[in-house]
Amino acid sequence: MNAQRSARAAVAAALVFCTGCAASPRPSPPAPVAADAAAARRAVVALLDHGAAAWNRGDLAGFVSDYAFDATFVTRDSVIHGRPAIQARYAPRFAPGGVRDSLYFQDIEVDVLAPYALNAIAYYVLQRGDSVTARGPTSLVMRRVGGRWFIVHDHSS
Repeated sequence: MNAQRSARAAVAAALVFCTGCAASPRPSPPAPVAADAAAARRAVVALLDHGAAAWNRGDLAGFVSDYAFDATFVTRDSVIHGRPAIQARYAPRFAPGGVRDSLYFQDIEVDVLAPYALNAIAYYVLQRGDSVTARGPTSLVMRRVGGRWFIVHDHSS
């Protein structure tokens, strides 16, 4: 009987001890310092300004140059894979005589996910004269490659 109690006590002690030995979850990565977040926001604003400027001057190649070659673009009714397909989707608006209102972005929010990845949320606005012709949310996942940010996923509606 004492042997059984001793064995049970040993097993209980081992279980208590081993739960402390279990692998602990990896700690969360440290939050980016404010300077990194500020730099990321400046980079996103510059990228969106670059895209809007290219759009507004009718430069389709310049507009899509901010997309990664393997980017995905999601709209309310389609999923488009790859920069060439994204360019083909926009091509009719850039054709001579095509209608293309002025583009700008507002209410830009940036969330740094890693030193090489971020998510940006904003509103795109298309305007003709003083009239807003379209406005909607856009969510952009971006990846830094070789010091340059690229859009890898664009969900706009």
